[in-house]
Amino acid sequence: MKLEIAVVSAAGAGVAAAEGANRVELCSSLELGGITPSQGLMEASMEHVDGRLEIHPLIRSRPGDFLYSASDVDTMVHEVRHLLAQGAHGVVVGALTPAREVDVHTIQRLVEAAKEANPEAQLTFHRAIDQSKDPLAALDQLLELGFTRVLTSGHEATAGLGLSTLTTMAERVGHTLQIMAGGGLSLDDIPAMHRAGLSAVHLSAKKTVSTLGEGAISLGANDHSDPTAYTVTDRDIVRAARAKVNALNLETHS
Repeated sequence: MKLEIAVVSAAGAGVAAAEGANRVELCSSLELGGITPSQGLMEASMEHVDGRLEIHPLIRSRPGDFLYSASDVDTMVHEVRHLLAQGAHGVVVGALTPAREVDVHTIQRLVEAAKEANPEAQLTFHRAIDQSKDPLAALDQLLELGFTRVLTSGHEATAGLGLSTLTTMAERVGHTLQIMAGGGLSLDDIPAMHRAGLSAVHLSAKKTVSTLGEGAISLGANDHSDPTAYTVTDRDIVRAARAKVNALNLETHS
C-alpha cells in the first residue's frame, strides 16, 4: 500500500518526504478543496523533496463544481504543460458534464496535453468521481482513457462511509487501475482500506496554525473567522500514517 499526502507548501512537501510518504498531491487553498499550485510552489517543492518522493500537482483552475467552461479548460491545459515541464511525475485532473458524467472531451484534452509534455506522466482522476452519477460507470471510462489511479471516497462524504463502494471498485479494476482512498480518511480507517484490497491511501494530514491576537483584523471575510489562520502539514500525522501503512505492508509479505 502506498501513502499520498496532500500538501499546500514546499515545507509540507518536505515533511511528507522526510516521513516516508510515497507521493504528494501538491495544491493551493486546500480549504476550498484545492486549486492548481503556482509554478513557484512547484519549483520550491521539488527543491524541498530532493527526489525522495513523487509530486503530482492538482490541476483545478478554480474552486466550486467540476463543470468547466472553454476558458477554464484552456487554462488547465496550460497548467498541465507547465507543471509537467517543471518535473511533476503526473497530474491530478477531473471534469464532469451537467449530467454528472465524466466529461470525456475535456478529459481527453487534458490527457493529450499531459502525454505531449511527458509521455510517462501518471494520470490521477480526483474526487470529481464522487460527484458523478454512477462511479462504477465513470471508472470504466477512466480505464479506457488511460488513467493510472482514481482518488475517491467511494461516492460518500468520507472514505470510511464509502468502504463498500471502494471495495467494489477495487475488485472491478484489479491491478489495471489504482484505487486510492481519500476524503475524510482517518488513521483508524487505513487497516480497513488495506483489507478491502485498496493499494493506496490519501490524507491531508493537516493542522491549523493561528497567530490571532489583539488588533488582528479581517482582510476580506465577513464571517468572523480567524483572519490569521492557515493550515500546515502535521508531521506527527504523516509519521503515524506511514507507521500504519508499513505495518500492514509487513503483514502482507510475512
